[in-house]
Amino acid sequence: MMKRKRILAGLIAAVLLAVSGCGSGHLAAETESTEDGGYELAKAVYPEMAPYPDEAAFTDEKTGEWNQEKYLEAYDAWWKEKRALADLPEADGKDIAGFSKNSIRRFLLKNEGENKVYSPVNTYMALAMLAEVTDGESKQQILDLLEAGDLKTLRAHGENIWRLCYSDDGAVTSIPANSLWLRDGMEYNQNTLDLLAQHYYASSYRGEMGSEEYDRALQTWLNEQTGGLLKEQAEGIKMSPETVMALASTLYYRAKWQNEFREENTKEGYFYGPEGEIRCDFMNSSNFSNYYWAEDFAAVSLGLNESGRMWLVLPDEGVTVDKILEEDAVFELVNSRGEWENSKYLKVNLSLPKFDAASDISLTDGLKELGVQDVFDPQTADFSPLAQPADGFYLSQAQHAARVKIDEKGVEAAAYTVMQVSGADMPPEEEVDFVLDRPFFFMITSRTGLPLFAGIVNQPG
Repeated sequence: MMKRKRILAGLIAAVLLAVSGCGSGHLAAETESTEDGGYELAKAVYPEMAPYPDEAAFTDEKTGEWNQEKYLEAYDAWWKEKRALADLPEADGKDIAGFSKNSIRRFLLKNEGENKVYSPVNTYMALAMLAEVTDGESKQQILDLLEAGDLKTLRAHGENIWRLCYSDDGAVTSIPANSLWLRDGMEYNQNTLDLLAQHYYASSYRGEMGSEEYDRALQTWLNEQTGGLLKEQAEGIKMSPETVMALASTLYYRAKWQNEFREENTKEGYFYGPEGEIRCDFMNSSNFSNYYWAEDFAAVSLGLNESGRMWLVLPDEGVTVDKILEEDAVFELVNSRGEWENSKYLKVNLSLPKFDAASDISLTDGLKELGVQDVFDPQTADFSPLAQPADGFYLSQAQHAARVKIDEKGVEAAAYTVMQVSGADMPPEEEVDFVLDRPFFFMITSRTGLPLFAGIVNQPG
């Protein structure tokens, strides 16, 4: 019988963008109230997926005999359907490689000894939707940052990325979710809302901005989409009476290790962080895998069953994480999907600390530095595709939160984005010890190389 694999548990990210304004707009037609206290204007419909075959279902209860032939038939059927859903040969991590590198540098560097976690894909999706509700120079600045020539190209990338990220079949749970939270009493462009539902699977809701009930509905939605991992951060999300739209985007991810860590091999040790020694548990394993090196770092990657990889990048002694992120080599390695000149297949004795890293990042200053400026100014922002009139509308808040936890069973992580408009040496011949006992960088990528999560661990535990 095939060996069952342990769960590599969920990664979560979320973004919230808030648009505010002084204009009253036109009165909208009434719609039926939803259970969450808002009013549903457009509802996203997710694709159906065949379930991943459960090995236990192919085991005879009386004899204990496992029917491998039937299991493999079910597995082949599942795999063909999964490939058909994500049959997008031109969509992979290279589509957003430039944005990923630039935004990781802006939002992870200068971490001042703290843990930082960030989701490039989650932020990309939030900004892509923001581009859909803007026009003129406001839209162009977003397109330039996302390296999309026009809105049609961006829309295709966004839809492809959503499809490549989405999986809810029992083997891999990777669920991106998007929503718009609109002000009751205003008339919005229904075509825009329908477009966001069609291409970005975004639901739209309406309620009383600034009310506890509507805030609670948004917080509940964020918690439901992120498995409650960002509950503390979500509680701080509130919409002011001046908010005319809050755009929320989340990403939840759960997969399985290809090679599990054995709990009996976990040992206490010291992690040498910026603020001194930290005593913590280290998970240990010895497996044959590829070992990568460059001028200032070494790296390995851990495979995820039917999914992607978790890259672990350790700077050389005396080299900071910031230094390796300021250079291109680490991004080139991840984008190479393992096709790296300086690599060797050998026995890797891995020692990885358990960690629970979370961060809450304001995107406002970083987006301005990256060239997105007009949407933050009520004098220059153009939100005409969202509503008419849209005079005085501007992006008043751009917030991102993310969390990643790892233990012997796997990884659990979440993220959301909310925007409101208002050189290591060559390794030994046969094996190498890879001990992450000082600050390191990690990135989790999808099967096609999409940068789902990235972070810096300065304080495990």
